[in-house]
Amino acid sequence: MALRNILQRGDSTLEKHCRPIKDFDKRLHILLDDMHQTLMDANGVGLAAPQVGVLRRAVLVLETNVEDGEEPYVIELLNPEIISASGEQTGAEGCLSVPGVFGIVTRPDTVTVRAQDRYGEPFTVTGYGLTARAFCHELDHLDGVLFVSKAERFLSQDELDGEDE
Repeated sequence: MALRNILQRGDSTLEKHCRPIKDFDKRLHILLDDMHQTLMDANGVGLAAPQVGVLRRAVLVLETNVEDGEEPYVIELLNPEIISASGEQTGAEGCLSVPGVFGIVTRPDTVTVRAQDRYGEPFTVTGYGLTARAFCHELDHLDGVLFVSKAERFLSQDELDGEDE
């Protein structure tokens, strides 16, 4: 496994539509393993392949809705598509490709995604709260969309520092 460079806002790769994954091979597994290490190193909640310069439909999302005593784990979603969404949540959102910027974004509160695993096997997974937000955010990356285009407003440094509480 290796750390990959996370592209920053302004890199045209982040604005491109990603191609479907067709080969579920060793090369893909290396990419996923590298993305996992990169995500953990960056202390992120999600990472999409275009963020590391690969225009393929692959995302990782950290599942934080776990039972007490259990560790969060990473969900690998290949060729993902949202098949249902419900509810609504509005809250702060950031991105590893847009460091230091946080905005208020409204997303569904519950999201179900159909995807394939690293071996090409189809599955569905439902996320709630932060996981649902991360599913939407990361799948947006696959279509060249950054959260800043969906932000209702951006948070000031004072708000980030908690001085407005």
